[in-house]
Amino acid sequence: MVKIARWSFEGTDHAGFVQDGRCIDLPEALDVQDLVDMGLEATLEVAERVLATDTQEAPSLEQVTLLSPIQPRSIRDFVAFEEHVEGVTASVDGASEVVPEWYQAPTFYFTNPHTVRATGEVIPVPSGCQRMDFETEVAVVVGAAEGLDGRNLESTDAHRMIFGYTIFNDWSARDVQAREMKVRLGPCKGKDFASTLGPWIVTADEFTDRHDDDGFLHLAMTASVNGQALGTDSLANMGWPLAELVAYASQDSVVVPGDLLGSGTCGRGCLAELWGRAGDLTPPPLVEGDVVALEVQGIGRIENAVGPRRGDTFPPASPARTRGRSAPPVGDQ
Repeated sequence: MVKIARWSFEGTDHAGFVQDGRCIDLPEALDVQDLVDMGLEATLEVAERVLATDTQEAPSLEQVTLLSPIQPRSIRDFVAFEEHVEGVTASVDGASEVVPEWYQAPTFYFTNPHTVRATGEVIPVPSGCQRMDFETEVAVVVGAAEGLDGRNLESTDAHRMIFGYTIFNDWSARDVQAREMKVRLGPCKGKDFASTLGPWIVTADEFTDRHDDDGFLHLAMTASVNGQALGTDSLANMGWPLAELVAYASQDSVVVPGDLLGSGTCGRGCLAELWGRAGDLTPPPLVEGDVVALEVQGIGRIENAVGPRRGDTFPPASPARTRGRSAPPVGDQ
């Protein structure tokens, strides 16, 4: 199994492969973005050469601090699990439903690639949030593929551009998100404060035998808070295979090496869905000191503690500035 990671060791950041619990550096001057730019086949050749050398002097996982396995160029996050949509709409609107438009085409939003966190980091609660939540997802890492420029892909070609997979926690300030989306735009500040990726990227070749005939990837996904499991789902329960999400993202647009595409939250993979099914805030929103762990079969586990809430908030618009306004003068007549 080829695991690609980034880590800090003795004050220096490194990139390379994790094998048998040891962290082995890439050849000098290469980083993870270089690997995705090279594509999967070339990366596997690099891994074969590097891992064939003596790695006994490489630091162990216990000696390093893992970083986010990639600094993504962009992050698109889909909402591709029907069960999640049913539960969350009940939480927000009081009635469980999946609107007809959900079935017509995949839907995604762009989130912030600059606030990506690693497993082990503390995640502060953002300003104005009283309903902190997490989301259990898998992210596709896009890589180069010969003859493809990432534009208007068919699903078979999109599959060739899937370089690997990592676990993705799309942290969510649910009350902030709900307010924003009443304006029919967003989410924005309800989401962009943090995302966790990790613990590493597992290359796509490791999952060839886990795809069914329709292209769905069968991996168990589990979330827990403070050691208590909240539920398990399968990545195969998505409405669309991951390759179709990549293809859809590329239509009239482009996906490039280093882009990430989130699967969306699996069934029972967040608190808001459970709130919708329970009819109240059970289990309670996350608070400082809570520990959230996400596990995905064949990839690994990420874990983050929740930190304190930032107290500053922004004032509302002033009525004096939004009411009774007249058009400015055009100029002298």
